[in-house]
Amino acid sequence: MRSTTQATDEMLKLDNQLCFAVYSASLAMTRLYKPVLEKLQLTYPQYLVMLALWEQDGPTVSELGERLSLDSGTLTPLLKRLEANGYVARVRDVADERRVHITLTAAGRRLKARAANVPECLMAAAQCSVPELISLTQQIQSLRDRIKKAV
Repeated sequence: MRSTTQATDEMLKLDNQLCFAVYSASLAMTRLYKPVLEKLQLTYPQYLVMLALWEQDGPTVSELGERLSLDSGTLTPLLKRLEANGYVARVRDVADERRVHITLTAAGRRLKARAANVPECLMAAAQCSVPELISLTQQIQSLRDRIKKAV
């Protein structure tokens, strides 16, 4: 009985929780990126939107939300701010006006070159090799995908 209690106590320690390790790493990463992104006039969530758009320009709001795992209530204010900053345009679909496409403006495309150094700050802080970071990213993506299937 005692070993079961000790095992339970050990399992319930904050530092033994994968969820806390991922959560606190995410917070640390956001803090790390903040000063770099401020120079680009972007918040971390806006940076993620721009990364997705630099990969594929012109998705619908719903496609973008799905790609980023964001609901429209969270995504819409981000897009409005990016549009106000001149980085994106919201364009209604001619065939179906309910659908809104998000396209990069010339300023949004130019921003990509200015953002090229952003990943370097993580690499420097993490003190990992590129293969290590790729492996870690793949492991976290795999974990995310398995969790998504479970819920």
